[in-house]
Parts: sequence; C-alpha cells; structure tokens
Amino acid sequence: MITTSTVKGQIVIPSSVRRRFGIKEGTRIQIDADEKTHHIILTPITREYIFSLRGKYKGKGLLKTLMDERQKERNR
Repeated sequence: MITTSTVKGQIVIPSSVRRRFGIKEGTRIQIDADEKTHHIILTPITREYIFSLRGKYKGKGLLKTLMDERQKERNR
C-alpha cells in the first residue's frame, strides 16, 4: 500500500490496516525509526499491545532503577 503525506506531514492509514490492528479514533501510535534500514515503524498502543507486554520485564529491576534515577534528579 502506498500513501502520500500532506503539507503538514500527515498520512492516512488505510481502513483495512486500521481494522486489522484495532486502530480507532484516539488510538495512540508509537513511532520508531530504524536509522540503519531507513524504516519507520508505527505501533498502535491498543489494549492488546499493553497486555502483550505483561511480564516482559519481570525480574529486570526496572522499578529500582527508576527510583534511583528520580532520587538523583531530586538531589541535583
């Protein structure tokens, strides 16, 4: 599928793709760019996407890392 960007840089996601990925009005979309391959990756942040991340970072100590970073910022 091909789409064209507007003067403002907006694009239209075809309805068949929106239906397939559950994109509705107000759906947030994460945009990532792969500099090496020059690809733009759009990921809809839907309820299903959030649930798919459950447990992915379990045991990584991310909460402790976040709290340490916040403490460092407060101490500056």
